[in-house]
Order: sequence, then C-alpha cells, then structure tokens
Amino acid sequence: MPLLDYSFLGKVIPQQKHKKSYQKAKQSYLNRMRLAMSFFYFGMGFCFASWASRIPDIKSFLNLSEGELGTILFALPIGQLSAMPFSGKIVTRFGSRKVLLFALPFYAFSLTNIGLAEHTWQLALGLYLFGICGNFSNISINTQGVYTEQIFKKAIMGSFHGSWSLAGFCGALVGLVMMAFHLTPYQHFLIVFAIVGVIIFINYRNLAKVKVVKPKTFELKPRFGKLDKSLVWLGVIGFCCMASEGIMFDWSGVYFKDIVKAPGALVILGYTSFMITMASGRFLSDILVRKFGAKRILLISGVTISIGLYTAVIFPFLIPSTLAFMMVGFGVSNVIPIVYSTTGRITTLPTGEALTIVTGISFLGFLMGPPIIGHIAELTSLRYSFAFIGIFGVFISALAYYLKIFK
Repeated sequence: MPLLDYSFLGKVIPQQKHKKSYQKAKQSYLNRMRLAMSFFYFGMGFCFASWASRIPDIKSFLNLSEGELGTILFALPIGQLSAMPFSGKIVTRFGSRKVLLFALPFYAFSLTNIGLAEHTWQLALGLYLFGICGNFSNISINTQGVYTEQIFKKAIMGSFHGSWSLAGFCGALVGLVMMAFHLTPYQHFLIVFAIVGVIIFINYRNLAKVKVVKPKTFELKPRFGKLDKSLVWLGVIGFCCMASEGIMFDWSGVYFKDIVKAPGALVILGYTSFMITMASGRFLSDILVRKFGAKRILLISGVTISIGLYTAVIFPFLIPSTLAFMMVGFGVSNVIPIVYSTTGRITTLPTGEALTIVTGISFLGFLMGPPIIGHIAELTSLRYSFAFIGIFGVFISALAYYLKIFK
C-alpha cells in the first residue's frame, strides 16, 4: 500500500477540488510537476552545501578556532527556532506554493550576505538570517512535496530528498572549482544565487497548485496544547538522523585528515563516499518502503548508522573508514523521507503546522549537532565525538520498534 494516507489533508486541501485539478492531467504534465519539485529540493540543498563547502575559508579568514566556530554555528539553529512558531501558520494561511516562491529566493540571497562577513558578529547575523529563511523554505518545500506525493498516489518523497542529497555532492564539487579559481565566498555565493534563480524561474509554473482553506482567524501563536505526541517522536527520530547527517557534512573531511590521516586529495573520500550512498539510498527509498514497509526499513537504517559510525571509530584507517561512511550514508538516506511522509498520517494539525514541528525538531539535529561535536572534539577528541553520535542510530531503531505509527 502507499506510504502515505492522504486523508490528513482535509483541513488544508478540499479533496474534491484537488481531484478536479489533477485527476485528468496528462502523465507528461505530472512528470514535469515531479521534476520541478525535485529541482526545488536540489536548489535548497545546493545553497546549504555551498555554505558548507566554504566553512574552512571563512574560518581561516576570520581566524576562528574550532570552539569559536562551533559557537557561531549556533546562530543557524537559533534562526530556525525563531521562525518555527510562525512558519507553519504562514504556510497554512497563504499556501506552500506562494511561501516557497518567496522563501527559496531569500534563502539563496541570505547566503550571499554570509560571504560579505568581515567580523564574527556579521557572520553570526548572516547565519541567523540564513536559518530563518531556511526554516520557511524547509516547511514550504516539504509541504509541497507531500502534496505532490498525494497527486501521484505513491511514495515519491525519497526521490525528492535524493535530489537534496545530490545537490550536497554537487555543491561540494562546485565549491572545489570555485576555490581552484580563487573566487571569494561572496563571488561563489553570488553564482549560487544566480543558479538557484534560474532553477526557480524555469520550474515555478509546475509546482502543485492547491486551494488553501483559510481559517477564520489567523493566530501566529502556536497551539502547543493540542500537540500530538506522535509528532514529537517523529521529530526525535529526525533529530537523531540529521545529527548523524550533519556530522558527516561538517566533520567527515576533518576526520579523514586528522584521525584517518588520509593522504592529499583522499581527504574528501569520506565525504564523497557518504554522499554517494546517501543520494543512491534516497532514490531507492520509495521502492524499499513499498516492498518492505517503513518500520522494517527504519529498524535496519538505525542499526546501519550505528555500525558505520562505530566501525570508523574502532578502525580509523582509510578503507574501513570509507566503507563505514558509506554505511552511514545508506543508513541516513531512508529515515527522513519516511519521517516526513509519516507525518501525513497525523490528522490533529494542518500539514504545514505538523511539518513545522517535525522538521523543526529534525533540523535542530542537523544544525546543532556539528557545533556540539566541535566542542566535544576540542575537549576530548573527534573519535569520541563520532562515538557519541553513534548512539543515535540505536535510538532510531528503538523508537521505530515501539512506535505504532509506522507500518
């Protein structure tokens, strides 16, 4: 059966009007819609990967230590948290399509501001704004992804997140090219802004158009009293997964350089192997979920993450660590698509608000994990940091086993 029960959209999308719009649409049009959604995911992932690829340059330019960089990186999750109480409400009020068409351009534009930072407070402010825009982009793009999945009536969320992962790999390669040509982060980010602008201009017409049922009253205050506990647990699973993913993004290169002692260009082997298996796993995620079920895939994914991280800790050598990072990549690849799609079963809140809670908690792991790991590494060593994150895979499997919302 399909991964997602689409009855949850009752508060946001009038079912009969939605069917009138798309039930007779040609397959070629639906395919363009799916492709457009994939490109929007790619654009968002490309922005974040571009920032991550220039962290070492910005760190050197501002003469930051590991601890100082870790502290400044907290500006990103603080920005995310600042937008959380409002983003879901705004998406519900104005529609995910409209919000996404504003949020993603501003997300790319806020990236260019980071490239202008000449002082630590400017970098912190730029990251704070980047976090706010990222939250609005994240909520609106995943809401659009859920709508598109509804139209296709089968699990396709994994392919969207595969596009995000592919963008991470491409963003890293583009970053290397920009550094090879000695372009500054600001020049690099301006090019990224232009690329994302082209992506939006070409694909915005094919986003899912859904008539939003506007509430009689519009309150920005979140309704925590009505919070479904399932949303919190889904967010915790996402947090554990994205903390594991975040440490790979920001610290895999450092691990291969300082711990594995990889020679020369092989320093990027860990990150590259992780990104390849994560992107591949996400493109396979929909097929695996349909065949084996979400619960079984989550159980295996959590165990795979833990085994991979602990293998890298116990055997810090080139080949074992490369294989270990590949395991981590495949492990994290399936978790987030399943979590976001399963959020669709929660009927107590409109889609945008439910996704605000789940993605908000999840992305805190992605954004807070790397700076926390930096501080742990400064106090002990990076191997202990990786061992600490390895526990999160066990948490994912345990929660997937006990929660009854997975099928």
